[in-house]
Amino acid sequence: MLALLAIFGTSFVVSLSGALAPGPLFTLTVRETLRRGFWAGPVVSAGHAIIELALVIGLAVGLKQFLEDEGPVTAAIALAGGAFLLWMGYGMVRSVPRQSLSLGRESLALAVIGGDAEPTPNVRRGYGARVLAAAAGNDQTPASPQVGAMALVLVPAGALVSISNPYWAIWWASVGVAYMSESLEQGAAGVASFFTAHVLSDFAWLTLVAFVLATGRRIMSRAVYRGILAACGLFLLVLGGYFLYSGVSFLR
Repeated sequence: MLALLAIFGTSFVVSLSGALAPGPLFTLTVRETLRRGFWAGPVVSAGHAIIELALVIGLAVGLKQFLEDEGPVTAAIALAGGAFLLWMGYGMVRSVPRQSLSLGRESLALAVIGGDAEPTPNVRRGYGARVLAAAAGNDQTPASPQVGAMALVLVPAGALVSISNPYWAIWWASVGVAYMSESLEQGAAGVASFFTAHVLSDFAWLTLVAFVLATGRRIMSRAVYRGILAACGLFLLVLGGYFLYSGVSFLR
C-alpha cells in the first residue's frame, strides 16, 4: 500500500511540474476556453488522457518482457529517466525568477490574444468578450455550446496537440518509461496508480485555468506561482538523483 501511495504522490508532483510550464496543451486550453467556455478545459484534458492511456497500455505490455530480469535494460531506463529529471529540475529552478503567470481573466485573455494589443473584432464578439466584459463588471454571458459537440472537436485536438509536441515524446521516452518500470514492480495496481496521478495533475491544472478564465477569479499570485515552480524543481532534482542511484545499483 505504501509503495502505491509513493508512486501516486511522486507521479502527481512530477506530472504537475510539466503541466505548470505553459506549452501547446496549455495554450489550446486557454484559447478554447475563451471561445467555448469552462468545459473546454476538462474536455481538452480528456483528449490528452485518452492518448496517454493508449501509450501506457502499450508500454506496460512492451516493457514487461524486458524487465523480468534486472540488468542493463533496467539500468539504462533508470539512468535516462534520472538524467532527464535532473535536466527538468535544473531548468525549472533556474527559470523561476523569470516566470510569471497571471490567471486573472483580463490579463490572461489579453496575453493569449496578443500581449498588450487590443483584441480582434472576432474575439470581441466571441467568448473573449465575456472575459473582458466580466472584468469590467459588464458580463453578458453567451450561450455555452453543448459539451458533447465540443468533445467531438476538442478531444481529438487535445490528443493531437499532445503527440505533436516533441517534449511530450521525450518525456515519455525517458521519465515515463522509467516510472512505468518502477510501477510494474507493483503489477497492474502500480501502473493504475501512476497513470491516475499523472492524468489527475493535468486535469486539475487545466481545469483550474479554465475555471479562472470563466469566473474571473484571481487565485494565484506571481510569488505563489514561482514558489510552486521552485518546489517542483527541487523535487525533480531529488527524484532524478534517486533514479540515477537506482540505475547505477542495477549495474553492480
